[in-house]
Amino acid sequence: MTKHAGSTLVVSAISKHYPGTVALDAVDLTVEPGQVVALLGENGAGKSTLSSIIAGSNLPTSGTMTWAGKPYAPNSPGEAIAVGIGMIHQEMRLLPDLTVAENVMVGRWPMRGGRVSQAEMASEAKRHLDRLGFAGKMTQLVRDLSVAGQQQVEIAKALALNARLLILDEPTAALGQDETDALFATVAALRDEGVSFIYVSHRLSEIARIADRIVVLRDGSKINEHTNGQVPPAELVREMVGRPVDRLFPAIEAPAPSAQIVLSVRKLSSPTDRFEDVSFDVRAGEIFGIAGIVGAGRTEVVRAIAGADPHTGTVSVNGKQLRHGLRHAIEAGIVLVPEDRKQQGLIVGESIQDNIALPNLDSLTQQGWVAPSRVKTLGTSVSKRLGIKGKPGSQVSSLSGGNQQKVVLGKWLERNPRVVILDEPTRGIDVGARSAIYELIAELTKAGTAVVVVSSDLEEILGLSHRVMVLARGRSQGLLEGEKLTAPSVIELATV
Repeated sequence: MTKHAGSTLVVSAISKHYPGTVALDAVDLTVEPGQVVALLGENGAGKSTLSSIIAGSNLPTSGTMTWAGKPYAPNSPGEAIAVGIGMIHQEMRLLPDLTVAENVMVGRWPMRGGRVSQAEMASEAKRHLDRLGFAGKMTQLVRDLSVAGQQQVEIAKALALNARLLILDEPTAALGQDETDALFATVAALRDEGVSFIYVSHRLSEIARIADRIVVLRDGSKINEHTNGQVPPAELVREMVGRPVDRLFPAIEAPAPSAQIVLSVRKLSSPTDRFEDVSFDVRAGEIFGIAGIVGAGRTEVVRAIAGADPHTGTVSVNGKQLRHGLRHAIEAGIVLVPEDRKQQGLIVGESIQDNIALPNLDSLTQQGWVAPSRVKTLGTSVSKRLGIKGKPGSQVSSLSGGNQQKVVLGKWLERNPRVVILDEPTRGIDVGARSAIYELIAELTKAGTAVVVVSSDLEEILGLSHRVMVLARGRSQGLLEGEKLTAPSVIELATV
């Protein structure tokens, strides 16, 4: 593949106005061949709007673009792809009932004698997925993959287009460290060949590794542009949120957890061998982290504890052993905020207040009927308490990722749970909303709630947790706390 010397994108004074809202205000952006330009900003800053305009899925109100020296004004993603610009969305757009190979090569299935050549299709899909370290089979249905596996398929789809500019929207949000390293290696190789990238991420630790330049947006305007990726995170945070965030992680050292054991897990095993013989306790007021690489069994363990999946072994709350099943876990005070909030945590087509009401219908019912006034009152109360930006009657689909996560938390916190399990609680959430989620977790611990956090973000696990259990290949490799709770220690146990 030769370098695309003329493949420069120039965005000039692009604006996007909606009724009563300015989503973008005269933004300029240049992406040259073989460059990775990081696009930073809080949710609502305009990153997605700008990306969608470049990718052809949105039309600007004003402004112009050129690509490879020619006027560029795509009316659809197909027009953008045709000239070599592709976008990988944070919300995956896969066909769940097709195979991995069919998804990677969708629209470009190789034909032989009027029929799809399954062997050729699988071979070509595997070539791209191998570059990402994908461990699954080409014949697997996409719906049976983990979130991380589905993300790898989405990335491979874009690579198969042989695009000259790729827009990556939170591409590592569902990936572990090994998969992230593989992706970065692929980006570096493609960059050396002249492919350029617009890289959207909330993980500031990634920016120094991957970015050649940084562009910061806030409230639809371009705030600053840095000529290299070596910018202190604190400076980027100030530019993104318009104020200093003094401490991203709450001070969890005080008060210390009590001696009271709230959650006790003994010899938990999966009937499908996803995890085996997992045991641990979580105390009142403790943040208990679960770390490990993707595929270690972290999500499977917490889903079993929450009653969502079958298991052997025992789960007890305040000394009382639970019967199997989601309803029994909820009644005992265990709630789960899942990693895929849109598919498993929310009904995105319904309102904020209706989502909050669903697990609380027992307290909202009068003589067998749900009282609409109580639903609205509860939605208003929870929204105000958690700082959810949006009217209680607004659809959840209209909210940012951070506000959607607050809705999921709010609907369960109204039940005053004893154990809150958070699976990837800040995936795809900007730095300001992330800090708010962390403060909410700290408030739960002060009230004596036991909190279990699963995260692929090592900095998050270390910054939040009192103790961390490290999983590898479905088994606990040890518990770390105090001076032993360090990044090298976690990585060493996670990779045994």
